[in-house]
Amino acid sequence: MAILIDENTRVLVQGITGRTGEFATRYMLEYGTRVVAGVTPGRGGSRVWGVPVFDSIEEAVEEVGQVDATITLVPPAHLLEAVTEAVEAGIGYVLIPTERVPVHDAMRILALARRRGVRVQGPGSFGVISPGKAVMGWVGGSLELAKEAFVPGKVGVISRSGGQTTTTSWAISRAGFGITTAVHTGSEPLVGLTEAELLAMFEEDEETEAVVLFAEIGGVQEEEAAEFVANGGFTKPLIAYVAGRMLPKGMRFSHASAMVVGDRGSAESKIRAFKEAGVKVAESPKQIIELLGDVL
Repeated sequence: MAILIDENTRVLVQGITGRTGEFATRYMLEYGTRVVAGVTPGRGGSRVWGVPVFDSIEEAVEEVGQVDATITLVPPAHLLEAVTEAVEAGIGYVLIPTERVPVHDAMRILALARRRGVRVQGPGSFGVISPGKAVMGWVGGSLELAKEAFVPGKVGVISRSGGQTTTTSWAISRAGFGITTAVHTGSEPLVGLTEAELLAMFEEDEETEAVVLFAEIGGVQEEEAAEFVANGGFTKPLIAYVAGRMLPKGMRFSHASAMVVGDRGSAESKIRAFKEAGVKVAESPKQIIELLGDVL
């Protein structure tokens, strides 16, 4: 099994005719993802890597049938409109790689998605990959690296760092454990799917025996995830590593969301919350593999 996507997921690409859209579409197709349609207003009737392009999602659904997920490869100024169109068309899962999204637009997008029961990953997400089944976005970067870094196995990966999604998965795969699904939550201050929500999905996944969480300072996702574990929402082994523990308060760390203001959101706060919930906390990325060996 897997979470979010598998070999049967029917994917639509919004902004497919742009440079990024063409790159991501080719990568997803090469990996085996079922990309069934693309949308770019005014470019309907064309094709990108064999994928039919339509002027709207409504036209795409009428022609190709069911669409399970969409990836929005559009500029920030057009994101709200693109996500609204996807939600109104009944698509249940929206992946948003777009960065620098206006905060008020992000708020509107997430509020709309929650009202309609739509899962939103991102903004600012590299994507999701279920090894040997499907990929959305460009996590992994190339077919060769994806096959090396993401070997099918029994460990779920949740990461707030796009690059570390691949690096952490590579280390886990190299150690012989393999991956069920790896997810980059997103780098923006406001994101859709949270670590706690993803843990709930991995809890239900029969193939996932443990989860590795690559955390960062800033925000309260980790504290909320720890609370979810403490309340019994996630019962499988969870190993967490918190990056940025040496950063001074008020200084941004890599991502717009990784900045500590006040007490919550600091590395100390996150580590303390995890340990109080019984989560194993790695002192270094290398120790993640050692701790996995202890629990698996």
